[in-house]
Amino acid sequence: MGARMSALQRIFGRDTKFFDLLEGGAAAAKLSASTLVALLPKLAENPGSDALADLAMARRKHKRISQQTTEELCKNFVTPLEREDIEALSTALFKISKTVDKIGQRLLIAPAGADAKLVSRQVTMLEKAAESVEAIVDQLRTKNHGEEIRDGYEKLQGIEGDADKLMNELLRELYHGDFDAREIVFWKDLYELLERGIDRCRDAGFVVFHVALKYS
Repeated sequence: MGARMSALQRIFGRDTKFFDLLEGGAAAAKLSASTLVALLPKLAENPGSDALADLAMARRKHKRISQQTTEELCKNFVTPLEREDIEALSTALFKISKTVDKIGQRLLIAPAGADAKLVSRQVTMLEKAAESVEAIVDQLRTKNHGEEIRDGYEKLQGIEGDADKLMNELLRELYHGDFDAREIVFWKDLYELLERGIDRCRDAGFVVFHVALKYS
């Protein structure tokens, strides 16, 4: 009887493995952002490559989850969500971790004397955005998730809007501050990369919101 019920659950798309994988991907993206937050003071103390080990590990973990999602899509005909939606969300989530890893790599090559505190507010916003993504991805498997996901997506849009304003503020301080040309190029590129990370979170949130609308 148990085996029969398990088979019926798979037939009707109630198998939880894809929700587990998507939630794992969202958690991995959040872990990458949180690791970046913890990385800033470590880089100030020790600018060596060892400071990036945790960030690289987080990305590798997420890559395994992303690959497993693709493998399961190839092996399973019936899925709880449309296949293209699962693939789009898995890809969007992994792009967050990839971008965060790039930010860490960029911080590693900062000019001598560069103060990582200049990006602390952006990094905090990135973590909050990743946290919001994780929360709404976790809502996907519930039956009545529409309102919670809508609220979460609106929160992500708010974070992105605040990040845009902060970006302009940082650039203004950069262009009118006492920085040489090399520092200006470095910080501008890093500010833009952090903004892209927040945009990646918004993009993942949009996929979740789009899926919620389809299944509401």
